[in-house]
Amino acid sequence: MSDELLVVRAQLGSRSALEDLVVRWQRPVWLYVRRMLDAERADDVAQEAWIAVVRALPRLREPDRFAPWLFTIVRRAALNRLRGQYSDRHQLVGDLESDHDRSDGGARDPVDALVDRAEMVARLAGLPVLEREVLVLHYLEDLSVEDCAQVCGVPAGTIKSRLNRARRMLREHVEEEGELT
Repeated sequence: MSDELLVVRAQLGSRSALEDLVVRWQRPVWLYVRRMLDAERADDVAQEAWIAVVRALPRLREPDRFAPWLFTIVRRAALNRLRGQYSDRHQLVGDLESDHDRSDGGARDPVDALVDRAEMVARLAGLPVLEREVLVLHYLEDLSVEDCAQVCGVPAGTIKSRLNRARRMLREHVEEEGELT
């Protein structure tokens, strides 16, 4: 059964449809949170996000857009937890609210094709939050640039810019490791 149908059934009060949605999306949600936070906080934040999802589900107007809507809520829960980690709150919030003046480098980066999924996960911890987030959403959760933009609340161009910057940072990290070995 499609997510859209499960959402509509859950909105109409079907507990089994809600359970099916949770079962289907529980692992992707936890993996996303785990990639953004440490293991200790991932369980709590994922649970907080699911509570928010269940509460907000009746107000979801576009059931066919469930995945980006879900990750928007999960992202918010993860960022709320991350904010407590940073002493300079403006650094994170400012980056989230603006980035409109950055541009995309036009050519497709070869790292797109070369970066192995498992290797990327291992290297994500060293990236800044915004770059880590966009890589997780785009490559590991398989969301489109437009869906990532909706989740992050920024224009698609900003997502492209962050992807470009994140791939560059990842490439530099790989090159540095190559020089060390």
